Amino acid sequence: MTPLVRFFGEGDQNFALTPETILELERVTDSGIGVLCWRLFKSQFGLADIQHTLRLSLIGGGKDPKQAAELVNAYVGMRPLEESLALAVDVLHQLYFGKVESNESN
Repeated sequence: MTPLVRFFGEGDQNFALTPETILELERVTDSGIGVLCWRLFKSQFGLADIQHTLRLSLIGGGKDPKQAAELVNAYVGMRPLEESLALAVDVLHQLYFGKVESNESN
């Protein structure tokens, strides 16, 4: 899968969910990937859903786990929640439906 490239934190980051990170995402959210996608697509999410989606997709995109956690911890709470939600939705949209169109405002 081609990573989704979006600005996050310090610059452009690669986001991708691999089979391994999907399994971990399901474990930490206690939800199947379909349920998690539905929750975020319908704005029926918890903050942890966003945080885990972004952290694990940064790892899937090639970030070291510690760096991924530090980025999420530093930047998800510093910006409006809508920005992090939109990014998490883009990550899951790419996984579920395929390539996401570029959005220059992100």
